[in-house]
Order: sequence, then C-alpha cells, then structure tokens
Amino acid sequence: MTPPPESTATDTTDAATTGDPAAADPKAADLTAANVAWQLDGLLHGSSTDELMDRAATLADEIAEARGTIDTLDAAGMAALMGTIGELHDLLGRAGSYVGLRLAENSLDPERGAAMAKLSEAATELSTKLVFFDLEWAAIPDERAEALLADPALDFCAHHLRTLRRYRNHLLSESEEQVLTETSVSGAPAWVRLFDEQTSAIEVAMPESAPGGERTASLEEGLSLLQHPDRRVRADAAGAVSASLQPGLRTRAYIYNTLLLDKSVQDRLRSYPSWLSSRNLANEASDESVHALIDAVVARYDLPQRWYRLKAQVLGVERLADYDRSASVADADRQVGWAEASSLVVDAYDSFSPELADIVREFIDGNWIDAPVRPGKRPGAFCAYTVPGHHPYLLLNWTGSDRDVLTLAHELGHGIHAYLARPQGIFGQDTPLTMAETASVFGEAVTNQALLAQLDDPGERFALLASTLEDSIATVFRQVAMSRFESACHAHRRDVGELSVKDFGDHWAASQTEMLGDSIELTDGYRDWWSYVPHFIATPGYVYAYAFGQLLALSVYARYQSEGEGFVPSYLNMLAAGGSTSPEALAAMVDCDLTDPGFWDAGLDIVAGQLDAAEAAARAAGRLT
Repeated sequence: MTPPPESTATDTTDAATTGDPAAADPKAADLTAANVAWQLDGLLHGSSTDELMDRAATLADEIAEARGTIDTLDAAGMAALMGTIGELHDLLGRAGSYVGLRLAENSLDPERGAAMAKLSEAATELSTKLVFFDLEWAAIPDERAEALLADPALDFCAHHLRTLRRYRNHLLSESEEQVLTETSVSGAPAWVRLFDEQTSAIEVAMPESAPGGERTASLEEGLSLLQHPDRRVRADAAGAVSASLQPGLRTRAYIYNTLLLDKSVQDRLRSYPSWLSSRNLANEASDESVHALIDAVVARYDLPQRWYRLKAQVLGVERLADYDRSASVADADRQVGWAEASSLVVDAYDSFSPELADIVREFIDGNWIDAPVRPGKRPGAFCAYTVPGHHPYLLLNWTGSDRDVLTLAHELGHGIHAYLARPQGIFGQDTPLTMAETASVFGEAVTNQALLAQLDDPGERFALLASTLEDSIATVFRQVAMSRFESACHAHRRDVGELSVKDFGDHWAASQTEMLGDSIELTDGYRDWWSYVPHFIATPGYVYAYAFGQLLALSVYARYQSEGEGFVPSYLNMLAAGGSTSPEALAAMVDCDLTDPGFWDAGLDIVAGQLDAAEAAARAAGRLT
C-alpha cells in the first residue's frame, strides 16, 4: 500500500534566528512577522528521521508477511493489519512532514534538499514492498469485501478501504506497479522539486516607485504590490515581476512539458479516459459532475467582466489592465502588523465559535505558524496536516497587506479542519480536495463579516465588500480559467506534441481572455505568469477544487446566516468527520445537496449577490456616478 504523500510542510527550525535585522526592532518585527516561527521538533518524538525510517522499515517487513493472504483475512485480522499499516503511515508522515517543512522553509539549502531526497528514496523502497496489498484487496469480490467492511472492527478504515477499491480498473500487475513505484522517486517528484527550487530563487528588481525604492525582493513581495492604490506602482511592479520570470522560463516550460508527458503515459497505462479522470477519482467526484461545475462557472463569466468594468469606473480609468485586477479600492493603503492581524482573526472566529477561537490561539501561541518572507522560502501559503497524533502547521509569506489578514484566516480554516479531524486517525483525517477548501473559505467569510460589522464609513465598507467579491472571483472564476488552461496544455501535449514558451503563453492568454472578455487589457508580459503557479506542476487538476470549495463554502455560510447559532454544531461535526465518509455525506451534514444539478447555480447566485452588494456600496460611498 502506497504511503500517504509526504506533506509539503516546512522546517521546525529557527526561522526566528536567521539574522533578520527586523527581528530586533519590535515595530518592524511586528509588521514583517519576523519572529513568528514554528517549532517542528515535536514531530520526531525525540527521535531522528533515520530512527523513524528504521522503525518504518521493520513494520513494512511485518506487513509484507501478509502477502498472498489478504483474501483469507477475517475482520479482526484485517483490522490488525490495517492498524500496523496505520503505524507505518504515522512514522512516514512524521519524518516526511519534518523533512518537507524544513525544505519549504529554505528550498535553496542543499543539505535540506539532500535530506528530502534520502527520505523519498527510503519511503519509495518501503512502498514497493507493499504494492501487493492494494492489488490483493482490489481483487476480493465485492460481496466479500462489503461483508468485511460491515464489521465495526473496521470502522476506523472502512471508507479508506472502499476508496481503494475504486481504483480497480486502473491497477497494473504487481511487477509493473513495483517498477512504477521504484522509478517514481526519479520521475515526477524530482521535477516538482526542481520547479520549487527554480521559483523559490526568483528575485524581483523592485522599481523606484515601489515603497522602499529600488531593491531586490522576493516574488511574493513583488506580487503584493499589485494591490497598491497607486497605478504607477502597480504597473511598474507588474513589469518587474514579468522581467523576473524571464530567467529560467524555458527551464520551467521544459519541466512542465516533461510532467505533461509523464502524466499522459501514466494515464494511458492505467486506462484513464482523460487527463482529469485520476484527479476526479481521488476527489471522489465523477467526470460528469466536474464538467457540470466548470460549465456552470464558465456560463457566468459575465460576473467578473461586469465587476471589472465597474472597478474601472471606481479607479477612474477607461479600462483595467491585468495589473489593476487586484488593486485596492480603499481610500488609503495600510500595513497590518502581526499582532493586529492575529487579534482580528481570533475575534472573528470567536464571533462564530469560541471553540474554534481557542484552536486559533493554539496555532498563534504554540509556534505552529511560520510567517516571515525569507530568501529561498517556498512562495505562497499552505497548511500541513502532518499526522493525527501531532498538530498541523501553517506556512505564510507575510507582507503586511490586508490580503494577508484574510490569507491567515483562510489557512487557519484549513488548520482547524485538520485539528478537529485528528480523532478520525491516519485513514480518515484528510479530505478529498473538493472538500478541503470548505473550512478555509468559511473562515474567510466569518472574518469578512466580523470586520464588516465594525465599519460605519461607507468607503471602508465598500473596500471590504469589494475585497470579498474579488476573493470569490479569484477562487471561482480565475481557478476555473486556470483549469481550462491546464486542460488545453494537456490536450496540446497529447495531440500535438511538446509546447514552446509561446504555446504556453497562447493557452494562458486564451483562457484568461475567455474569462475577462474585453473588461481587462492583458499586457505582453502577463503571458508568462503561468510559469510560477505550483499547482500545475505538483498536483495536476487541483485548481477546480478551489471553485468547488468556494461555492460549497458560500452555500454553507448562507445556511449559517439563516440558521444562526443552531448551525454551529452541525458545521463542527462536518469538520470533525474529516475524510471518513463521502463528500456527498459530508455536505449533507450541513444540509447541502451536491447531487442537486442546480447546486452550483445557487452558489453562483450568491456571488452575483456579492457583486450587487459591492456595487450598491460603491454608489453609497460616492465612487460610482
């Protein structure tokens, strides 16, 4: 049985001891979150990663003794075997999370890279020994399998085992599976690591117009200036980001081409009907339901186009450029310090559930978050679940923007979900990607609503409502456009051949233009902005799950608004269920019917309502004529 994927978590070490001068100045340290660093040592339980892997190897040998007997096991025997497999996964998860999080903290450190390579190779060797389990379990007749799974002794892993059987038609022979497993460490994961190293090394030559003047900054800092209220700053920053993407662009294009080919070979060998089918199977979603989601979103591309035309009026320009999309509509730009941001988010969660607020405090006070921007640090933000016997971690790249406050609320939503689902154990904590965004988007909605309740000024209310709407547009419409870019790239690689940098740019521009219509002017440099997005590389097909999660979360939040406090227990129960049952069953816990053909349209109607509210607020603030 293949172990769970290693977490992309980061280093326990000493983010706060990197010599950053800001760390010594309390005010500067607060604005940059310079001292907000995680502590990872608890993952190892006082052992070294080598010791954890040695214990994992011993367990793998024990499990391998069951080869050829899976169809003879009764429920008690299967439960005992799954318990041992769970122990193995826990050891691999601890070691993998520790090493992976350290690498994310500084992907340019060769020692950390070597540690990840060593661990990946060892984990692959163990996985190769256990390929037999999936194959023997899949071969058991349905009636026999269901009789076993009906026994309460297997409740802790029943959904996991049912999910494994869904792959029956896509499994190969044991020898073929072993070859693919053995060679995987030098295949796609190696290219993903190279891409991460490439993007982590990108440096932006900040323009003179930027705050702080000309200097070298990270990609995250460069992108954060696209929210600046001064259009010249935004335009200069976008030009600097585009220039920073040129070095290594052909290399990143080659990496993507290689992974596109690798995916097509894997899909052909495993008889998947489309490039997206394996992702849909992992997400416990049918190809048809995913196409219905994407088609529903594409059919409402009028919503982002309408907003960007309105925003052009608000900003006083005839037509927005791509670098204007994220521009703040607030009357003044501001920096938010870590203390203020964390207090705001705690209060927001407390307004919904004191229990959740207590968990948020644990993240903030317990050194479970790594926040500052550093050279070599992985871009973006994520939550690492690690293992159920430990706690999750969050990685941020804090630049002090209002957007960063909502990113904190978003990632804490992921963290809360992981924390509450720990009792489900190693086989039930993780959710499919389609459900993974529910708690994060819900957390953003709660935070937005709490902030809105504090505002009386019409201009400030408009700025917050506009930000809320733009989050929905970015998460629903932009992610679906990115999914269509991915689809075009996979089709091109399979039907035509290797893509040039121009081909990638053409597909990127076409997918963006389809969504934006004539509401946004795309600059030439923007054609290469696909090349820093990690999802295309590491998790093909991931991005539509954002739209799924956003529309589901908006529907869930609408239930909360109509039901009030009585809704809270149902929501907490859904989070605590983790991935122990199907997405349809999880959504049903909060009265959402994913089988309803009109479900996505109802969610899109909520986004349309956000647009109406933002337009009304703009008029009330005198920002529209």
